[in-house]
Amino acid sequence: MNSVAPMVDHVMETKYQHLPKNVVKAAKVFLLDTFACALAGSSGRFADEAFNASLSWGINNDTRVWGRGKRLPHTSAAILNAYQIHCLEFDCVHEGGVLHPISTLTSAMMTEVDRQASMGNKINGKNLIEAIALGIDVSCSIASSSNAPMRFFRPALTGGFGATVAVAKLRQFSKKKLHNALGLYYGQAGGNMQAHIEGSALLGLQVGFGARNALVACDLADVNIEGPKDFLTGKYGYLPLMEGDYNLEPIWSEWGKIFRLSEVGHKPFPSGRLTHYAIDGLQRIMNENSFSHRDIEKVICEVPPLTMRLVGRPAKRKQKPNYAKLCLGYVCATTLIKGTVDQEDFLSQSLGCEKTYKLAKKVQVINDNNEDLNAFGPQKIIVILKNRSKYEKTIKYALGDPKNPLNKSRQMQKFWNCWQLSKEPLRQIQGKKLIKSINNLEKIDDTSMLIDQICP
Repeated sequence: MNSVAPMVDHVMETKYQHLPKNVVKAAKVFLLDTFACALAGSSGRFADEAFNASLSWGINNDTRVWGRGKRLPHTSAAILNAYQIHCLEFDCVHEGGVLHPISTLTSAMMTEVDRQASMGNKINGKNLIEAIALGIDVSCSIASSSNAPMRFFRPALTGGFGATVAVAKLRQFSKKKLHNALGLYYGQAGGNMQAHIEGSALLGLQVGFGARNALVACDLADVNIEGPKDFLTGKYGYLPLMEGDYNLEPIWSEWGKIFRLSEVGHKPFPSGRLTHYAIDGLQRIMNENSFSHRDIEKVICEVPPLTMRLVGRPAKRKQKPNYAKLCLGYVCATTLIKGTVDQEDFLSQSLGCEKTYKLAKKVQVINDNNEDLNAFGPQKIIVILKNRSKYEKTIKYALGDPKNPLNKSRQMQKFWNCWQLSKEPLRQIQGKKLIKSINNLEKIDDTSMLIDQICP
């Protein structure tokens, strides 16, 4: 089967007018959400250190770092903006592909917009919506074709394919150039799960590397350098080499029939998406029953293998923020004590809380042996009290999933909370203008004005 041709045909032949209304709406919703995550991440851990390191990576100043307003070479800005989007674990997700599909894409895409604007070129809102929808179609379709447990970090590696498509669409590449750009991206593709296991800042930086590599791939394709053509299913292509077990069907028969952006969900809490089922379940249990966290004997989380593998890690007394965000025990304990989980719970003073640590040790994570190795749910959450009372909830779709969506009020609450965390203070009028502009994105002639609103 020719794996690349149907994908390239879909990308090149699909235009704004072919996109369903719900997909256009989702593009706007998640672009706003991603900008919000980036602004909060601009004051995140190691954001300053990464910015300082980037100052030695080149001398051009064609693109801006969001929340800071400083200008850097486009490849450097792409790394930093993507890091800021992902470093707080707050960016949206596509559960079927086990990836954050818009993080790498948005950084590369908006870097391209800013760079083009510095040269006097304008990219309009319809073209931006096209780039978002089709880039996500590609990254999510490739990721969803895998049947294997994730070994490489898909938000960076697979997300980079989507980012390459988005940039190529904005540059109005031909089919040949797009095909070359994707192959050239694959030659740079990387990002493994070791940073995830250890809770390293490299996790978010890998997303940045994917954004940078997408831009580099398009720069090379633009001057007619060729890349490998069978980069997906060839002998050493992405799917056989980095995933191993895969099946292109039925995904490859659904180009143009199902737009993957309609499957993307919000993250209402700044922790690993796989922990959101437990947060949702515990909040429902606490709302329906009266007890204190002091009354708890133990908590049992019956979860699929993916959840067990990625967030079933033991709680530690001294843990890094990124480790804690991916520790189901810590997240459950925090929820039971506070009723929710927010960014403050991953600061040093919170991570050292003995009360939270002791409760986290009472959380047992059990593999439910789900046959789907990439399934997020369902997850069963059981709370057993010292008086032997027992409460349980099974969560099939966590809050924020398209089948359990985050309402508009919660979306706006998240946006404004993130807005306040920008590295450099931003005016409220800028936030209101950004919201209005994205709501009317298809009518905007120059989308670089969006970046104006997220820079001091």
